[in-house]
Amino acid sequence: MTLLLLGLLLFLGGHSIRMVAPGWRTAQVARFGELRWRAAFALVALVGLVLIVHGYGAARLTAPLLWQPPPWTRHVAALLTLPAFVLLVAAYVPGNRIKAALGHPMVAGVKLWAFAHLLANGSVADLLLFGSFLAWAVVSFVTARRRDRRADITYPAGPVARDVATIAGGLLAWGLFAFWLHGPLIGVPPFG
Repeated sequence: MTLLLLGLLLFLGGHSIRMVAPGWRTAQVARFGELRWRAAFALVALVGLVLIVHGYGAARLTAPLLWQPPPWTRHVAALLTLPAFVLLVAAYVPGNRIKAALGHPMVAGVKLWAFAHLLANGSVADLLLFGSFLAWAVVSFVTARRRDRRADITYPAGPVARDVATIAGGLLAWGLFAFWLHGPLIGVPPFG
């Protein structure tokens, strides 16, 4: 459990700096430069992610069960992750209406992903992993939306073709992950 907790601290802590210490972050970017700041941030996030993956993999084998999710929750989780993948893609396709409406679709996707996985998993390790991501995503989304409003930031919507590309990309990514990658990478086939 220690590796999982340390990974969550590094990954989510690093992703929380802009929320909890925006002035400090701005000062560090000015001090080290944007490129070095991003490199350091990426390194901390990568180390955190590796620790999360290894820590969760080990912890889920021995973590006490808090509740036994009914079998149907796996299907609900698989269904909820579909729009989560669309939201993830929406963060990277410029000028789509999803980003124009939400501002921060990746964080909204993380909320949906974490909630879906909390429904279908009931151990202490699951609660730590998915509960931490859900709590972080809720706070991050609210904070980012407030920051955008204060700075009068809007995200323009482009042509409908970008919306189609966003949805198609999300569906394709979800299908690849759900049917071919989740089992080998995570160890649990969603539809198996």
